[in-house]
Amino acid sequence: MSGGDDWRMAAMARHMAYSSPRPLTAADSLRSALVINELRQAIAKYQDVEVAEADGFKMFAPQIKNQPQYHFTKGWNAFRNQWGFDPARPTSLLYKKDGQGQFHLIGAMYTASRRTSEDDLNQRVPLSIARWHRHVNWCIPARHPKERWYETKNGRPIFGPLGVATREECEAANGRFIPQAFGWMLHANTFAGNDLKSIWHDDHMDHDHAMIGDPK
Repeated sequence: MSGGDDWRMAAMARHMAYSSPRPLTAADSLRSALVINELRQAIAKYQDVEVAEADGFKMFAPQIKNQPQYHFTKGWNAFRNQWGFDPARPTSLLYKKDGQGQFHLIGAMYTASRRTSEDDLNQRVPLSIARWHRHVNWCIPARHPKERWYETKNGRPIFGPLGVATREECEAANGRFIPQAFGWMLHANTFAGNDLKSIWHDDHMDHDHAMIGDPK
């Protein structure tokens, strides 16, 4: 790992919280496989990003270019997923962009309310295989947010998923501290073969919700 990645990993770790793993059972493996099979069938039609957009999926943070991973989110799905779960109803579709600017579908993201218990998360996708995550301890600009998002101190971001992680640091930067941003999230690398650990592995260095891209 390069030195440039070291500080990013350390900064990101201060902003992430995870579900607790549980012992693996054969029933969990079967249930996880059934979920991913249903998801694959449901999103196969979205290989063409224009089909996804026509169906109501909108790019999250389109003002950020060169995102490691692009989230196309459907608001109605996000609303319904706060209280229920359907494997065929992901909140977001995940795309990567190639050198020619073409989007390639790589997976999907499920979400749940921040109030959802781990027992309920386990009923959605087994915690023995999948690791749900939350974004915590965020600092965001208190005023003029558009102009301030990319402020730095000593060469490091102040705001967002790589920024300061305590209320004291945030208030000193004239920011607003948010103990938890968004609800629970789970990425599925839907087309990563048939190994369940690879499918449900969530690489947060490759993911952080568009905020690690470059401003236009």
